[in-house]
Amino acid sequence: MDIKKLTIASLHEGLIAKDFSAREVTQEYVKAIDANDKNVGAYLTRMNDAAIAAAAEVDAAIAAGKELSPLAGVPLAVKDNMLIKGVTATSASKMLEHYEAAYDATVIEKLKFERAVFLGKTNLDEFAMGSSTENSAFHVTKNPHDGTRVAGGSSGGSAAAVAAGMALAGLGSDTGGSIRQPAAFCGVVGMKPTYGTVSRFGLTAMASSLDQIGPFTKTVEDAKILFHAIKGKDVHDATSIDVVMKPFHYAPKKEDIKKLKIGIPKEYFIEGIDPAVTKGVEEAITKLKKLGFTFKEVSLPHTKYALSVYYIIMPAEVSTNLARLDGIRYSRDVKGAKKLNELYLKNRAHGFGPETRRRVLLGTFVLSSGYYDAYYAKAQKVRRLIKQDFDEAFKEVDVILSPVTPTPAFKIGEKTSDPLSMYLSDIFTIPAPLAGIPAISIPVKKYTVGSGELPVAFQLMGKHFHEADILGIGEMYEEE
Repeated sequence: MDIKKLTIASLHEGLIAKDFSAREVTQEYVKAIDANDKNVGAYLTRMNDAAIAAAAEVDAAIAAGKELSPLAGVPLAVKDNMLIKGVTATSASKMLEHYEAAYDATVIEKLKFERAVFLGKTNLDEFAMGSSTENSAFHVTKNPHDGTRVAGGSSGGSAAAVAAGMALAGLGSDTGGSIRQPAAFCGVVGMKPTYGTVSRFGLTAMASSLDQIGPFTKTVEDAKILFHAIKGKDVHDATSIDVVMKPFHYAPKKEDIKKLKIGIPKEYFIEGIDPAVTKGVEEAITKLKKLGFTFKEVSLPHTKYALSVYYIIMPAEVSTNLARLDGIRYSRDVKGAKKLNELYLKNRAHGFGPETRRRVLLGTFVLSSGYYDAYYAKAQKVRRLIKQDFDEAFKEVDVILSPVTPTPAFKIGEKTSDPLSMYLSDIFTIPAPLAGIPAISIPVKKYTVGSGELPVAFQLMGKHFHEADILGIGEMYEEE
């Protein structure tokens, strides 16, 4: 059995045909993690016993003749900012190093109902703050295609696990590009759904108006299966929405998909993009044109402000969400403090890493008296203009195509001393969450970069709740 060739769809077919058992598949993935993760560093917590026990239950269900979900027996990697009952949920921070989840996140609850198998919790930038997974308090995750380069972030662990064959699929969270950017760097599919379509209950909040859970997979078809399993209204999340969507088995006709018009935003094709990225995106456009898709240039004029808006709104929400982490209620307790304020200061100084502290301070500043109107209120107004740009563009086209990142995966340590340079790696992914629209990163192929080859991807962005459009085009591209 070659687990690297398995997809969610082919695993399901193999289990039904009894070509292999769920237990055998899970054991193969456990072996793969044992052999490879010391070089990649994708996982923070392993769940070997629980995974094998869950796989055995799937085999028992098959033997009993029960109907199986497409996700039954599928070995998954879960970003370590999502709660799995009884398992540590560190968010890659010393502040939560020993915190054990008391309940399941809604997405985990749904996947348990589908009989999915959880292999473990994966590494990330601390509290999902970063673009390289170098900000983890525990270790750096390396790119499986080149160990000297980053896996991307903040969901680098899940992306690397899928790319390295150490999980069949995975879950990440996307705030400004934290699914799509590492997916592009690692050469896998990564999807950010429309804001509100997937419950955030049980996700450690970073920026509540932007965070969204989504899948990492090998194929667009697999992303569709996993997305439809986790979507839906949740009574525990007031921002979740119950939207009528096509079920996972719905297959739109190719002639209907081909009627979708694809927009090319002129503001996204700028100087400074790496030639390999430009070549990859141009190749994707050429293939889609051969498939019969029509293209039209569109304008998103306020895109140039997206990065600035994001780095005002996001830190403001970060400072609010992390205020509850004082080191008293979540297991960290620094000794020697004689006063309450001293206890808070010591716990937060020792518990939070440099990037987290930077964003908390920035967020506190933009929300402070005298600066709220000058920064935060103004950023919210510009955010509205960014959304209006997309609304206007979608009157002319159905889907928008762009690069995912300006460059392929960069070297480990290359940008750590220059936070602004690091933030620019998300310049093409940030507008989608600001507008709340769905977006997906789809790999093109590897291109020569330096002395090796690295993956390159393109991005499709769709109208609110029109995941079927970007998934449909993505599936046709993959088939071609």
